[in-house]
Amino acid sequence: MNKQIGIWLLLPVMAMMVSCKGNTYSKLLKKENKLIDNYLSRMEIQVVNKDPEVAQGECWPEKVYVHMPGLEHCYFHLSSPVDTTKDVILSGHIVNVRYRKYGLGDYPDTIQVWTTDDGGIPPSFTVGDMADPNACAAWHAAVLKMKYSGAECKIICPSTAGFDEDNSSVTPYGYDLRVTKRK
Repeated sequence: MNKQIGIWLLLPVMAMMVSCKGNTYSKLLKKENKLIDNYLSRMEIQVVNKDPEVAQGECWPEKVYVHMPGLEHCYFHLSSPVDTTKDVILSGHIVNVRYRKYGLGDYPDTIQVWTTDDGGIPPSFTVGDMADPNACAAWHAAVLKMKYSGAECKIICPSTAGFDEDNSSVTPYGYDLRVTKRK
């Protein structure tokens, strides 16, 4: 009987010892930040704190990304010229999005792509509605920076600004987005 009690008393201690050797959430976030930093370095991306100044209708410099305010380790690059004759996108508008999602590791794989082959209507979400499960915080912020229907961007998205499944797995991704304002 005493052996059984002793075993039951040792189990919690052994569980604590095993859990201490594992990765804590803060350790996983540090690994994620290092992965993002390595990606920026490997891709020779320059991070700036304000949008590059370019003439109307011109692209941003190719390897220049801006840090997204309020989103730690989240970076944005406007990859197509802004056409100010297109519909302006504001918070509350519904947008359709085409995207490519890819890993940031040494050999990044495309994880997911939405094309017209996937269905007739692309995924949509209401800009600024953070409860909308079809978009993450980084997408909302990016669309507001893109400003116009038809704009395209690239995002480096940490798990904390990503979708719920990315956040729970502490996995960062890159996205190429193209948005169209729904009429």
